[in-house]
Amino acid sequence: MASKSFTPRYLGGWAVALLTVLFQQSSNSFKKTGAQGSLIVVYWGQYDEGTLSSACDTGNYDMIVLSFLNVFGKGQKPQINLSSHCDTSPAGNCTGLTADITNCQSKGISILLSLGGAVGDYGIASPSDAVDVAAYLWNSYLGGSEEFSNNSDGRPLGGAVLDGIDFDIENGSSAHYADLAQSLRSLMRTGDKQYFLTAAPQCPFPDEWTNPALQSGLFDYVWVQFYNNPGCDYNPVSGDVSGIIKAWDIWTSGLPPGSSVLLGLPASPDAATDEWSLEHGYLPVNILTSLVLPRIVVHPRFGGVMLWSYFYDKKSHFSATIRHKVVGAGSWGTRSVSNPLAAKKGKEGDTGRGREKELRGGTIMAVSVSHEW
Repeated sequence: MASKSFTPRYLGGWAVALLTVLFQQSSNSFKKTGAQGSLIVVYWGQYDEGTLSSACDTGNYDMIVLSFLNVFGKGQKPQINLSSHCDTSPAGNCTGLTADITNCQSKGISILLSLGGAVGDYGIASPSDAVDVAAYLWNSYLGGSEEFSNNSDGRPLGGAVLDGIDFDIENGSSAHYADLAQSLRSLMRTGDKQYFLTAAPQCPFPDEWTNPALQSGLFDYVWVQFYNNPGCDYNPVSGDVSGIIKAWDIWTSGLPPGSSVLLGLPASPDAATDEWSLEHGYLPVNILTSLVLPRIVVHPRFGGVMLWSYFYDKKSHFSATIRHKVVGAGSWGTRSVSNPLAAKKGKEGDTGRGREKELRGGTIMAVSVSHEW
């Protein structure tokens, strides 16, 4: 696609101030109260695992996270990496996923884009860089308009409007991710549907890369990685789950109000990929449902279970086995939820699903990015 004729404007203090005002005006109304439903979340995009639609058609997930946008910030042209699912080279695009995304959304499944991952070149260099990256994400993947994205490749996923952004920051510095979260939240509040901010921190608290952002209180869901982190993981030799419970208590008490906490788990033994994979990390279903969930599911901040990833879950059927214990009433009868995301929607009855959204410029003209990518 040819480069846009739009001339980028430098984002000075006035734009940052505008974002701050938007955030301050809306932050109080965004806060959640109490437990509002539990989810099964899964990552998709890094393996030969079948189509996104096939994952949604299982009925096992409430959120699916596309992984990853692993190049961004520091003046770089952002780049998405969805492995073999689409051609993310400069000459290619991923617009073939548009129909899959809208199909999933029509089923009530939220589709998010994850930033970071274990491998990539990313980071936020300054507050103004955070504003630029937020504007790019808003205009290229969320409710903004490609007219203002300064991205000559257009919207990488076509006309699909994603439901939020996930922070899976695993290298570099923690600097300015709080600025990115605040800029994204301010933009999300200008949209006409509910958007989500989520994060996938490592289990040791506080997380090395996301803690300053998490302490902002801007995140809806925080799915903590209870694997590949000795001390937090299940120990199959002793059968001890005390590390998980202790870490759960630390996370649920250490985050500011407003964020639901999810138990992040590998969907099979092979999904925990480091040297600890055979001794630490994988939590068998029977141990999860008998020793762990009864302890944490009644917590008011319990938000569900996140799984890495669909590739492994497709083989193990982990999500299908635990879903009734996590999303439904289960044995404990305290969390019966028919649509756990409904309580988080901005307008009653408006889920933003099942339709191609009109791409809008609106107030986004005030936050155009300063880089020509």
